[in-house]
Amino acid sequence: MWTIIYIAPSVKIAERIQDRLSDEGFLVKVRPSQHGKQFEILVPEGELEEVKEALSSILQ
Repeated sequence: MWTIIYIAPSVKIAERIQDRLSDEGFLVKVRPSQHGKQFEILVPEGELEEVKEALSSILQ
């Protein structure tokens, strides 16, 4: 099952995060949010904890 890990304010930011997480070996999907022009970044539920750590360093 896929879980939303982050909601990006633009497609450019979503793609940048997707690329960085993919480079670290994670499976990542991006889809438009149902709420405005935001984009949801999704990862497999089983990788959630590891992705949280990687995402934290990416967002700093």
